[in-house]
Amino acid sequence: MRHGGCNGVVTGGAKEETARMDTRDIYQALHEVLDPEVGVNVVDLGLVYEVTHQDGDVRVRMTMTTPACPLGSLLHDEVEGAIRDRLPDARSVEVEITFDPPWTQDRITPEGRRQLGWGA
Repeated sequence: MRHGGCNGVVTGGAKEETARMDTRDIYQALHEVLDPEVGVNVVDLGLVYEVTHQDGDVRVRMTMTTPACPLGSLLHDEVEGAIRDRLPDARSVEVEITFDPPWTQDRITPEGRRQLGWGA
């Protein structure tokens, strides 16, 4: 598991075989990124709003639990790194941090709630 980087675009060199990239692969990579304060991955914590990819370019739109979160840049970097590690054919990875809409606890998945000890 990666333990969690806020705004930025990082691009890499052109890679071959980007056609094999799948949204599920991106989400699997994101499941490896843990919020270090609570130990739950960013997907189950409900921080990931949108994942898109086209022609090897990956874009993740996500949030933090609060705009004052001191871990924004760390989680940003961890998300980018997890995608690059899992999908080395990605030509570019863009991670956008947004606070619109604001995160709420309603976004936590049943698995995230279980990990937090809240029941499902």
